[in-house]
Amino acid sequence: MNDVKLLGRITADLELRSTNTGRSVTTFTLAVDRASKSSEKEADFFTIVCWNKLAEFATRYLGKGRQIVVSGRLQNRKWQDKQGQNRISTEVIADNLYFADSKHAGATHDTGINYNEFEVIDDDDDDLPFN
Repeated sequence: MNDVKLLGRITADLELRSTNTGRSVTTFTLAVDRASKSSEKEADFFTIVCWNKLAEFATRYLGKGRQIVVSGRLQNRKWQDKQGQNRISTEVIADNLYFADSKHAGATHDTGINYNEFEVIDDDDDDLPFN
């Protein structure tokens, strides 16, 4: 089974790109705190890849400092460096992204969303079809 779930913070603002075939893609780094016996915090940095609609969503609503949960799978990508040496990179291919912090706590990316424009829903439950 190849199933990954990570909780961390995005390290830089995201950029939407397109492949030669027109598929949307974004790649970003997620800093994930590691449990440590010392008082000093340690983190691991994982490369996250989002495709298509998820990439478009991520670049629109996520930015540097935002805490998220990534659900996906690990995948190896083979490539050659400038010296012609074969290399392998391990990446997380995201299936889902979830907000893990409040609105913009710690985030520097402005999504353009005005949270004050959302409609307040009256919680008067007299009209609900169930009790």
